[in-house]
Amino acid sequence: MANVVVVGSQWGDEGKGKIVDWLSEQADVVVRFQGGHNAGHTLVIDGTTYKLSLLPSGVVRNKLSVIGNGVVLDPKALVAEIDRLKEQGIKVTPDSLRIAENCTLILPLHSELDVARERSSGKGAIGTTGRGIGPAYEDKVGRRAIRLMDLADLQVLNGKIERLLTHHNALRRGLGMEEINARTVYDDLAEIAPKVLPFMDSVWSLLDEKRREGKRILFEGAQGALLDIDHGTYPYVTSSNTVAAQAATGSGLGPNAIGYVLGICKAYTTRVGQGPFPTEQLNEIGKTLGTKGKEFGVVTGRPRRCGWFDAVLVRQTVRTSGIQGIALTKLDILDGFEEIKICTGYKLDGREIDYLPASEHSQARVEPIYETAEGWDEVTAKARSWAELPAQAIKYVRRIEELIGCPVALLSTSPEREDTILMQNPFET
Repeated sequence: MANVVVVGSQWGDEGKGKIVDWLSEQADVVVRFQGGHNAGHTLVIDGTTYKLSLLPSGVVRNKLSVIGNGVVLDPKALVAEIDRLKEQGIKVTPDSLRIAENCTLILPLHSELDVARERSSGKGAIGTTGRGIGPAYEDKVGRRAIRLMDLADLQVLNGKIERLLTHHNALRRGLGMEEINARTVYDDLAEIAPKVLPFMDSVWSLLDEKRREGKRILFEGAQGALLDIDHGTYPYVTSSNTVAAQAATGSGLGPNAIGYVLGICKAYTTRVGQGPFPTEQLNEIGKTLGTKGKEFGVVTGRPRRCGWFDAVLVRQTVRTSGIQGIALTKLDILDGFEEIKICTGYKLDGREIDYLPASEHSQARVEPIYETAEGWDEVTAKARSWAELPAQAIKYVRRIEELIGCPVALLSTSPEREDTILMQNPFET
């Protein structure tokens, strides 16, 4: 039995929520290992829609759900999300949710700084969600962060707050913002502490115990590999590592605990916010993809930029994440297109290349090289077997496999979990 890591292989929003939910039925434990409440997963279960930002998708299936040390945790957002689920009939308790004691906390001052810096950047803004993710990771790396375990010892919290504010109040003065009083920060944390501390645990030890018991662990990535702080389209990226290797670091398990890496990608490409997008379609094609695909961010509500499938990018993320199989989603959105284009390479300053360069300025100049595939008039929506797919849709999927150098393990044909064609079960590989 393989422990499975699920990662987005584009810029996020690939439909990971449905796939993770589909896999979680076979899992015993579901783990979030990076990011924060800037990510959004939508699950549709028995006609009910659940929108999660911070909680692992396993909570709606009554699976043991874990938030690892690689996540930055906004305690108020966590409590609010738990309350929203309770209204939908899902009860989250310390028996179903455990949070790493060494998890870095997102405080109100982080989101305030996030928004202020974006506003002051003008045209240089990178399009953050304003949730404080980046500033919280900065404090983690700067060794001044408040962590979940710190809430369990309020007597020493004041000194840590003072150290944090020495940095933040200097920044706030530079941005023309009002300084923060240490007592305000302390009171906020003291108030929220009893609501989140019951979930605290030594997650690395818990997961090691479950692994040794032979339990199936599903690692749930947020965002996509192209938003990785090292391997993404920097600086238009998130502030964490989103590639599969982070599943080990961000949970406290060693890399030998990972058995299979499943990449999620759409049958076309989307992106939220600023940054390069070689196959973007600023025309009726892009509008059609966005309308049919209901392409709006789960967290921000921002419309997603849409374009043709970029095999160059996915081939690259297959390598940087060690992806062994692809879950291809939203094939049904391409129904009715007379022809469909696939990006197979780029031109950069007149020279053909087969990868996305790391330089921001080079990324902005690449031009896509397309090949054209024949479309189909038949409906693929809700198909649950290859036999129900039109021949041209099958040819399209097979061509994608060839171009990215990776097999399609699952094919999704609607938001409903049952509308999935299985070629390879990641847990049984």
